[in-house]
Parts: sequence; structure tokens; C-alpha cells
Amino acid sequence: MKILKFKRVFVWIVIIGMILSSLSIAFAAEVESEKPVEKTEEELYEEDIEFMKLVVEFVKENYLYDITYDEAVNGMYKGIFDQLDRHSVYYTPEEYQSFTSEMSGEFTGVGIQIVQEGNYITVVTPLKGSPAVEAGIKAKDKIISVDGKDITGYTTEEAAELIRGEIGTSVRLGILRNSEELFFNIKRDLITISSVYSEMLTDDIGYLEITQFNDNTLELFGKEIGAFDRDGVYKLVIDLRNNPGGSLPEVIGMLNFFIIPEGPVATVKYGNGEVSEYTSSLTVDTFDVAVLVNEGSASASEIFAGAVQDRDAGTVIGTKTYGKGTVQSLYPLRNGAGIKLTTAEYFTANGNKVEGIGITPDIIIENTFEEKDIDISHIPELDKYRKPELGIVGLDVLAAEMILDLLDYDVTGPDGHFDQTLERELKKYQEDMGLYSYGVLDFTTQESLTKSLEDFMKIDDKDEQLEKAIEVLR
Repeated sequence: MKILKFKRVFVWIVIIGMILSSLSIAFAAEVESEKPVEKTEEELYEEDIEFMKLVVEFVKENYLYDITYDEAVNGMYKGIFDQLDRHSVYYTPEEYQSFTSEMSGEFTGVGIQIVQEGNYITVVTPLKGSPAVEAGIKAKDKIISVDGKDITGYTTEEAAELIRGEIGTSVRLGILRNSEELFFNIKRDLITISSVYSEMLTDDIGYLEITQFNDNTLELFGKEIGAFDRDGVYKLVIDLRNNPGGSLPEVIGMLNFFIIPEGPVATVKYGNGEVSEYTSSLTVDTFDVAVLVNEGSASASEIFAGAVQDRDAGTVIGTKTYGKGTVQSLYPLRNGAGIKLTTAEYFTANGNKVEGIGITPDIIIENTFEEKDIDISHIPELDKYRKPELGIVGLDVLAAEMILDLLDYDVTGPDGHFDQTLERELKKYQEDMGLYSYGVLDFTTQESLTKSLEDFMKIDDKDEQLEKAIEVLR
């Protein structure tokens, strides 16, 4: 019996031991399984993509308003590009079509080149002869509203979508300029970009204005240069003011007309580690040049000015340039969309950085405006506290009459009385300025009249920067 009991106890000990052993193994396995399994970045990315699909489904099922899969997908694409620099952009198919039509040299709008800077949409340059120029839009203006809609935080594409529209329609831009808020009513038009303009300034000095570097700018430029050469004109003013840039190959090709002796004109460092050094192959002296730049000269314009300055190939005159030293590449996608991606940064011939810095001219000179010798101190101020219409009497009505009279509109008086003649002439003025023509002296019209008076008083036919360039070449 004792032996049997011992055997039973031994058996129980063995069984208990086996159980404890199994539990230990299971516990150890559980502890081992709790250790984090390291995953590759690609695996985590795949998991996030699957999770994003669930998020989209959840949003579609629970969001108060309708949202399509296309809108969700476009939002995700744009979210990626929000993490990149301000010049890298995702275009929906509609936006890409609009962008490429603009690059072809013809589009409908007000004629401005814009860029996103922080939360603001900033004007790089208004295009020559455009409605924006006629309205008074300037480089570095910040667009804060479009038709009364606050666009703070908008991308350039979202802002452009609001600014563009049918020919003949008007858009009201709210502008922040030197801490002052201004409003401009601009009539949209067909904007045709001709990038090269030429004329003779004197018997021996030619003038070439390059408004931007399109895909055919080098060809047009070459024709004009050839004409000057045949006429024996070897002194040139090259005007790059308000030129927002464009094609890198085009500007490099143009520099081959001026940079002597052979050598570097710019260095481009790509995101994949590659470095390209662009050089001039010119061996024969050709033209004496003076290059005009200002705060609206950007990107390829700065490559040109930097090469001329670094290689002592001419004199750069004007004000400090914009400071855009990156290169963007355009890639169409198979669904009709497209992306513009910052792929490189360029440096001047001497290796100087341009991004965020710009080019400081050899001769710094700003254009100033003189005023006409006309006393306007007696014109009351348009304080925009009310909107006078037919039958109203007041100083604001008198101010409108006096301004319209200076602008050669056929008002009677002026006497401060809003009569039918003023209503008729005010309608004419509103129509001429692309405003809603209804004969009411509203706030927008008062702002426009104030600006028209300022423009009327300017004597703006003196270009001190151009005069300095002619002086240098002589």
C-alpha cells in the first residue's frame, strides 16, 4: 500500500510538473509574441493605405454632405503635396488641362503669375499688357480674397480656379500690400503671351524685353538678335523685369549669346544626387548688355542675371530679384491629372545660392513716380461709410463728381447732388472699369475712383532704370 501511495504521489508530481511546464512554455510563447515585430517602411505604408480605404468608407457613410470617390482621392493626392514645398503641385485632370493651356501661351483670366507663400497667395508678376497690369496689380501683392471669399490657406490651383472665368466677366481681388488692404475689380480677358518684344532705343542701342521663358522664347530671341546683328547693333538692354521664369533649356540657350569666354553659367543639383553644370560655348565677343531686373524677376530670370553678373558679361540694374532658386519638372499622369514636382535647385555660375535670397543688382535703382502739378486738396475724401444713389446729397457725391470730372467724364457741377447726369456717367465709369454698371456709388466704386485719382496724378513715363541702362551702355 505504501508503495502504491508513493507511485500515486509520484504520478501526480509528474502530471503537475508537466502542467507547469506546459504553462511555462505557453507563457513564454505569449511573452515572446508580445514583443514588437519590426516591420519595414514599405509594410507599414501598405497597412496605412489599407487603413486609409477604411477611413474613406467611414467618411462616405457618416459625413453630412455628399463626397465622391474622385473628390476623396484628389484630396489624398493634394494632401501628399501639402507636405512638399510650395512649388510642388498635384493637378486634377481639369486643373492640369487649364495649366497646360496656360503654358501654351494662351488662357482666359486676369494675367498674373501666382505662388503660395505660407498661408498667402502671392503675385510673382502681372503679365505685360494684361488686365491685372491695367488695374494696378503689382509683384509681391498678397491676394487675400476673391469676390469676397477669403482664400487664406488656399493652394495656387484653388485660387486660380476662382480667379479664372469667362471672357468679359469681372472678378474682385482683395489685396494685401504693405499692411494695407486694397480691392481691385478686374475684367477677365483672353491672355495671349508673346514672350519677346524689341525696339531701338537710340541709333546704336537695341532693347529686348523677355516677359517669360516659354518653349519658343529662344527661337524668338534668336530672330531678334539676328536682326540687331545684321543692322550692326551690338549694345542691348535686356529687360527681365516682372519675368517669372520658365524653361531652363531656353534660358541656358540664350546665355550662349553673351557669356564669354567659355565656361559655367549655372549649376543644377537634383534630388537624386546628380549635378549638372551648364556652360557657355561662346568664343567670340558679341554684345554689350545691360540687364534690367526687379522684385518680379524670378527663377530663369535670376539664372540669366546671375550668369551675366558672375561672369562679368554685362551690368545688372534695378532692384533685388524675387529669390526662386528651384527647378520644377512637369509629369502627366495616365488618368489625365498631372504633377509639378520640385526636382532640383540651381546655383549661379560662382555657386551662389538664389532660393530665398535673390540677385542683388550691380546698380540698385528704383523707379519713382512724380505727380502732376494739380491741386486736389479740395476734393473731399471718399470714406466709404454709405452707398449714395440718385437723389442723395453729400460730400461723398461731390468727391465722385470732382474725380469723374478730372477723368473727363461729362458731369454737371460738381455740386454734391446725385442727379441723373451723375448716374449716367457713373454707369459709364463702372462699365469702363469692369464693375457692375448700375449707377450706385458703392464701396467698390469708391475704392476704384480713389485709385483712378491716384493713377491720374502720376507721371509714369519716366523709366529711371532704363535710363540708367542706356547711360551705362554709352
